[in-house]
Amino acid sequence: MDMDKRAPAGGGEGCLVGVIRIPVKIVAVLVVLPVRVGWELLVAAARAVHRHVLGPLYVHVVEPLLRALGWLLTTLLKLVFVWPWIGLWRYLLVPVGQGLAWLARGLYDQALAPAGRFLTGHLLRPLGAGLAWLGRGGMRYLLAPLAKGVAWIAWAVGMTLFVWPWVALWRYVLTPVGRGIAWLAAAVYRYVLTPVGHGLVWLLVAVFRYLLRPVGLGLAWLVVALYRYLLRPVGHGLVWLAAALYRYLLTPLGQVLVWAWHVAGRIVAALWRGLKLVGWVLVGWPASRVYRHVLTPVGHAAREVWRTGRAAVREARATVRRALFGTPPVEPARSRARTLGSTTAADAAPADEISLPRRQG
Repeated sequence: MDMDKRAPAGGGEGCLVGVIRIPVKIVAVLVVLPVRVGWELLVAAARAVHRHVLGPLYVHVVEPLLRALGWLLTTLLKLVFVWPWIGLWRYLLVPVGQGLAWLARGLYDQALAPAGRFLTGHLLRPLGAGLAWLGRGGMRYLLAPLAKGVAWIAWAVGMTLFVWPWVALWRYVLTPVGRGIAWLAAAVYRYVLTPVGHGLVWLLVAVFRYLLRPVGLGLAWLVVALYRYLLRPVGHGLVWLAAALYRYLLTPLGQVLVWAWHVAGRIVAALWRGLKLVGWVLVGWPASRVYRHVLTPVGHAAREVWRTGRAAVREARATVRRALFGTPPVEPARSRARTLGSTTAADAAPADEISLPRRQG
């Protein structure tokens, strides 16, 4: 598609554009225009009813009626639930409470306080003094000696039951027995354990000197001989064999495997390039031809149909506005943004979305 060719301005539409635009205009005039007119009439009527009927009715009738009803309900509720209790509190409970308080104060000042002072001065105070003197005399001449005697008896009973038997047991039984056991242990240690220990030490020294040491020296000599005359030559032979295997077998085999790996990689790369070429010839090239010669023209035709339908709808909308309000149509900002920089009016032909600069000369 040549990108430098522009659509002709003005009346350059074809028959397909006219066929699509005419039904769109008919539908807009027969469906959109009556619905919009009816909607505007309903809105205007609702505003007029609200402004001239419902608003004054609410302000001058409904609101005063609601205020009067609220005042009446408040008065009835206070009359039933508030004022009776206030009257009961103010004219019954408060005077009764004040009278009871005055009576209690008078009874206390005239009867209870003098009776209390009389009882305190002539009965309770002498009785307390007598009880105190009796308590002091009883403590000094009766309770103190009795307590001392009880304490001495308790001490004697406690010593007899819990101290003196154990002291006697320790002094006359446990101490002699412990001394005898200590003497016996010392004799056993001196005359039994010491000779037995000396004999065991001599036996262990003899076993180590005449048995374990020669056996250990023989085993050490045997291990050294095995290492020097058997394990060391065998180890050297195995090392030489491993070096020979690595040098004369594993290294050439590894080199052969590396060479085979590189050759296989080249063969696989060549096969992959061949498969890519076959895929391009069988799939890619036909698909590109179909896209270029079939899908691209179909897409351009669909875009032209879409542009034509959008221009028809825009023109019908402009006609409806001109018929209703008599103002010149103004293209919305969204439509201007979708034309990618076009500054034409609504009924003018849209510019190409992608335009390349023309070659000079």
